[in-house]
Amino acid sequence: MIADAVVDEVASGQVRRFDKGGEAFYDQISALHKSVRGSSPDGALYWLCRMLDGGCDALYIARRVVRMASEDIGNADPRALEVALNAWQVQQRLGSPEGELAIAQAVVYMACAAKSNAVYTAFNQAMDAAKKSGSLDVPIHLRNAPTRLMKELGYGKAYRYAHDEPGAYAAGETYLPDELVGTRFYEPVDRGLEIRIAEKLAQLRALDEAVGPEPEN
Repeated sequence: MIADAVVDEVASGQVRRFDKGGEAFYDQISALHKSVRGSSPDGALYWLCRMLDGGCDALYIARRVVRMASEDIGNADPRALEVALNAWQVQQRLGSPEGELAIAQAVVYMACAAKSNAVYTAFNQAMDAAKKSGSLDVPIHLRNAPTRLMKELGYGKAYRYAHDEPGAYAAGETYLPDELVGTRFYEPVDRGLEIRIAEKLAQLRALDEAVGPEPEN
């Protein structure tokens, strides 16, 4: 027989809709992620608390928060990943409630941080290229040469050690397989630290162009 207290709770509408592994579970973690991505600290806190109040494993949330730091903030604010990892570690070491508060701090920081999915996009594009291009050879100047035979075959012979170059940059040097030279995966956004990263890459590419045109794919 169902206890009267349970019947009263259900009738009052106070039962939390949270089925670990069910639709409500994934809806709520999705809402948390999208609140962080959408720069809403209030939304992020609410959905975090809904999940914790519903009995979600805080370590699961912490792991997902780490992904948010790389997927949606990336190099626009690299500190976000450190904050997320620290929160995960606090939860592992101290448990509740200290760990939950650290996770709350992380999601608020991340919601307020500059956003960039440039690394996430570049990683997916590079992975797709790696899968589709097959086993392309490592350019001979980038190969390791631990044996005399390899040295005689020219492995690593034309490699330019960047630290010996002006500004520690070997202008015109290539690091992709020959078939992919000129391909760009990472394109920084105009937010946060990636503004500076984009400026640096533009300077380096200008040096490359001064040396000579990039070979086509």
